[in-house]
Amino acid sequence: MEIKELSIKEKIGQMVIIGMDTNYITDRIKNMIQKYKIGGIILYRKNFKSYDSMVKLINELKELNKNNKIPMFIAIDQEGGRVNRMPKELKNLPAANKVANKKDIELVKNTAQITAKMLYESGFNMNFAPVMDIKRFSENHVVGDRAFGENKDDVSKYAIEYMKQLQQNNIISVIKHFPGHGATKKDSHFSLPIINKKISELQNDDMIPFKNAIDEGADAILIGHLVIKNVTGIYPASLSRKFIYKYLRKGYRYNKVIVTDDLKMRAIRLIYGPRFAFKKAFEAGNDIIVFRFNKDEEQRALDKIESLVKTGKIKENRINKSVKRILKIKEKYNISDSQNFEGIDVEEINKEISKIRTKCKI
Repeated sequence: MEIKELSIKEKIGQMVIIGMDTNYITDRIKNMIQKYKIGGIILYRKNFKSYDSMVKLINELKELNKNNKIPMFIAIDQEGGRVNRMPKELKNLPAANKVANKKDIELVKNTAQITAKMLYESGFNMNFAPVMDIKRFSENHVVGDRAFGENKDDVSKYAIEYMKQLQQNNIISVIKHFPGHGATKKDSHFSLPIINKKISELQNDDMIPFKNAIDEGADAILIGHLVIKNVTGIYPASLSRKFIYKYLRKGYRYNKVIVTDDLKMRAIRLIYGPRFAFKKAFEAGNDIIVFRFNKDEEQRALDKIESLVKTGKIKENRINKSVKRILKIKEKYNISDSQNFEGIDVEEINKEISKIRTKCKI
């Protein structure tokens, strides 16, 4: 697919991944796929009642997108532990910390391989994992047991291995939450966390696993809703053009896909409002914006960006750069809407999951 074949509306659509509120396809979803040509959809446990209904939903979404020029991301954030989006028929893999604590790289590898198999054979092609944050606080902290370690070396070693296994098994790995959610106690789902550390401290510690992952071929990085004192100003890193360009694009020479954390998070929604946050995320240089607003807000947000591009207030060249990265990653992973997935053998995968659970003593 050549970028010149796409209209402005199609280009902007590619830069969007939306969530669903229901366990069936609504007019809102149809409209976003068929009229706005969105780049992808992220699914959660509430979107399906059973494993079979999940596979059916994914195939229906792909079918709806078949007449569009570009196939969709079907995304999920499936980490295992407390971040488990799979239907109840599937056993849950242990949290990253429980797996990494065994200090067995093969165990980490195997856990990632099972996750990738489970996702790919169900129809997913993108996973918002692994977490590359450092564990500093209790198990139930926003990062806690989701982290692969309590220092940059352990996190780098195990999380990068996990990332590579997802990649090698046809799943795009979106590493998160740059520059590191472990540096603050607050949870960005509810309030806007402020990191009081100096940027130089972050660069020598929390950001190292991300830098190492970039050196090892990270395809996509999720930016956290984290305010960094004296660096991002009144905005979080996810909405800060200065931060994204200076510390990620230039600082780490990173030229692949940048994804926002979900803009529907309470802190972002309440402080900035949906449309302003959406516009700001575009201007900051994110390639993919993840959100779930109500139907009218979504359409108005996308229409607003289109008008800003058409009037030259947002440069079309800036949009083109992002869309080229998105097309490149979709081609690299051979993403297609014509594949009809029948799903995995639930019994078989549960046996494999049980072995990992036994090794982790859960």
